Amino acid sequence: MASDEGQGGLNFSLKSVLEGWSKWQIGLAVGAPIALGLAGIWYYKRSKLVENPEKKKTKTDDKKGKTTKSEPVKSPPKEEELSPLNKAQTAKDKGNKYFKDGKYDEAIYCYNQAIDLCPPENHQDLSTFYQNRAAAYEHLKNFEKVIEDCTQALKYNAKYVKALTRRAKACEQIGDLTTALEDVTAVCILEGFQNHMTLQMADRVLKDLGKRKAQEAFQKRKPTMPSQQFVRSYLASFTQDPILCNQSERAITTQSQSNGPDTQSEQTENDQQEIAVNHNSKEESSYDTALEKIKRQEYSEVISLCTAHLDQGSANSHLTEATLLRGTFFFLKGEFDKALQDFNQILDKNDLDTKMKVNALIKRGSLLIQQEKKQEGLVDFRTAEETDSDNSDVYHHRGHQAIQMDDLDDAVKNFKISISKNPDFPISHVQKSYAEHRKAAIIQSQSQLIEAIKSYEATVEKFPECADGHALYAQALCDLGKFDDADEEFQKAITLEPDNATVLVHRGLLKLQWKQNVDEAVKMINQAIELDDKCEYAYEVLGTLEVQRGDMNKAVELFNKAISLCRTENEMSHLYSLLNAAQAQLKVARNLGIQIPMGIPPM
Repeated sequence: MASDEGQGGLNFSLKSVLEGWSKWQIGLAVGAPIALGLAGIWYYKRSKLVENPEKKKTKTDDKKGKTTKSEPVKSPPKEEELSPLNKAQTAKDKGNKYFKDGKYDEAIYCYNQAIDLCPPENHQDLSTFYQNRAAAYEHLKNFEKVIEDCTQALKYNAKYVKALTRRAKACEQIGDLTTALEDVTAVCILEGFQNHMTLQMADRVLKDLGKRKAQEAFQKRKPTMPSQQFVRSYLASFTQDPILCNQSERAITTQSQSNGPDTQSEQTENDQQEIAVNHNSKEESSYDTALEKIKRQEYSEVISLCTAHLDQGSANSHLTEATLLRGTFFFLKGEFDKALQDFNQILDKNDLDTKMKVNALIKRGSLLIQQEKKQEGLVDFRTAEETDSDNSDVYHHRGHQAIQMDDLDDAVKNFKISISKNPDFPISHVQKSYAEHRKAAIIQSQSQLIEAIKSYEATVEKFPECADGHALYAQALCDLGKFDDADEEFQKAITLEPDNATVLVHRGLLKLQWKQNVDEAVKMINQAIELDDKCEYAYEVLGTLEVQRGDMNKAVELFNKAISLCRTENEMSHLYSLLNAAQAQLKVARNLGIQIPMGIPPM
């Protein structure tokens, strides 16, 4: 049962958080999230590689398996008169009858005879006999034997789709996901990426393998502080931050309260303490120094400074603030256990300031959701809302988490509430527009996409200094094919936030989609890396482009660099999926004799 010859090119696609389309579709597909890592641009080109070989194989097998019924007058030849091949075919036919009756041991016995009787030069027949015996072993749950027989079948016919599929399933059962991925990749290629069931299996195996690799690597990774721009954007997403927002105003308010009546009786040790740097103290504390470092966007020493402050114990004030600040930077650095310990310590206090409590609940809830403890995280958000229903940060960050969980309706709902509580905070407006944009893209609604465009237009008109607004608006314009306008918006975003390397990556991808100019795109993405060598997304996209250009060694180097910068296990799992998919497709392409293209095809 020979399969058809596979021909054609092979391309690799990059997973986007915007749309979850298959990694196994053919063509260039490069995601482009915004500065906060939320949105994406997709390019998709599909081409048929091979005709489905199973149709021809079925016809061939039918011819082989049929007995001649048009000549009933002739007696069947005696067994001693049959050729060795005919004897083998007869044994196989008996085995098939036993197989259909569910008598798998008897079927295996007959297939053993067929294999023993078959002349060694009859490769196609031998591959069929081994594959049939593997099918019987599969029903007996003897997966090691399934793998052994499929491997033998593939020695005789390397493009045998049934044997590849069966071995992939058996390897998945025993946990050999690497081989399973290679086999199902081969099947995808041979079937021209047209079989939905095979594509589903490929995505499942790829996801499981990526998870396994990430679990192993994440425990051994060296935590790294993300880029300056990333930290700055995260801190700016809290408009009610009890430590960093309106420090001078808080200092004045606290000073005024200290001169009024009944202040001493109303304040507790941790209630409404002075948050700004205490310029009246004779000696600046480590906590004060940490705040000054944050003002100067010098984040590398914040954790150690807060720890030094806390080590002095009750001799210092602002212990709760220092704990919350340290927990926040542990969270940003990806040291989640340490962050959780700090947040728990704060939330265990009974006399905690309301804003402090809400801030800690939001951050702990976000952390738990990132660790796939969704229900626990949402409980924290509900508690935060019950504690201070007027705090817009609760709704903004819950909306952000809803986007990550693909609950776009809930995201829009939360952003609307956030806007009602704090109408002058541009990011909530931007994120609401993005959630609407993403929903329109997923359901492929042109009318909803146009509405999302109008929402973006209103946002950038109201907040012309918001770089994120221009960047996301540009991506929506790309979806409408308005590339000139999109490029103009990206340039505005870059002007407003020149150290935002991710926007440069966006613009490079725009050039790729618009002009099909891979060299210009690669040049722009390399500029992004020069600007910010911690821009994980730049390495990810550049690695994907190098796969497209056929430079696998460079791609592996870039993917590994991106992996080293991951903050979460989920991000790492995604990147391992990209790496594993690229490696599998390139290996299978070599094995099947398929030429890997050294350039990106026209869109």
